[in-house]
Amino acid sequence: MGYKVVVAGATGNVGREMLNILAERQFPVDEIAVLASRRSLGTEVSFGERTLKTEDLDTFDFTGWDIALFAIGSDATKKYAPKSAAAGCVVIDNSSLYRYDPDIPLVVPECNPEAVEQYAKKNIIANPNCSTAQMVVALKPLHERARIKRVVVSTYQSVSGSGKDAIDELWDQTKAQYNPTADYERKVYTKDIAFNVIPHIDKFMEDGSTKEEWKMVVETKKIVDPSIKVTATCVRVPVFVGHSEAVNIEFEEFLDEDEARDILREAPGVMVIDKREDGGYVTPRECVGDYATFISRIRQDSTIDNGLNLWCVSDNLRKGAALNAVQIAETLGNRVLKKG
Repeated sequence: MGYKVVVAGATGNVGREMLNILAERQFPVDEIAVLASRRSLGTEVSFGERTLKTEDLDTFDFTGWDIALFAIGSDATKKYAPKSAAAGCVVIDNSSLYRYDPDIPLVVPECNPEAVEQYAKKNIIANPNCSTAQMVVALKPLHERARIKRVVVSTYQSVSGSGKDAIDELWDQTKAQYNPTADYERKVYTKDIAFNVIPHIDKFMEDGSTKEEWKMVVETKKIVDPSIKVTATCVRVPVFVGHSEAVNIEFEEFLDEDEARDILREAPGVMVIDKREDGGYVTPRECVGDYATFISRIRQDSTIDNGLNLWCVSDNLRKGAALNAVQIAETLGNRVLKKG
């Protein structure tokens, strides 16, 4: 016996990836509904070997359904998630709307799977920010060994994190670089993204940080440990898919780089590719389509007593969004709902 599963936002990048991953991982689905806004109504999407037509999110009745994977943005989630939850269908939400609600668990299954058991307070589970998700997968096993005091992270985030329009914008601007007569309109980013980097993701806050940087701080504390100090600089780069992060970690006690490498090799969801030679590391282009979070460039930081540096790369549409949501559904099923 399996689950009755809903995917809301099934025509978007993340929604389509959710369907791909549900099929790839053979999630026990007895029945599936794919939902979209009225402007995308009737659009066909793939689920394994099946082709499904989208239904109207606005009129859908969630009664009798078990799990709803939401990839529709905060505004729509605010309207439809409570409807699903009230009907008894557990929402796993990819937006930022519920991440900071103390009554709603924020879950990365490799780090805090037990947190899914708190879902019943509001029948909602939050999926973390893409840049946070891949980082905490690496931090958690190291924290269990040597206790992390402080993290300094610089991110190099692909345009797919901003949606399909951003992918199109990078493509159009790239083509325009080689065609002086080509015209393009900047719609998504404040500056050109092609052949450029933009140290600005999401809105600016009063202290000078951006909302994306704030998210990494708050979410790491909620998922791993509230005592960890985090400072982040988040940068958008001209890469289509795949987020990269340079992470500096200060521990309470010494952790040798070789031991750290061994710990990470055994950590769930992590793949260590760390050879001190040309090409002995992973780039975002190489991680696309993979489930793992890749760790490279592990080395001691000689400027502090108990420090390490590492390079962290992951497919943001997968681990940063769709894969993590499906993993939450799997964890919920195994620990709470127990069907399939």
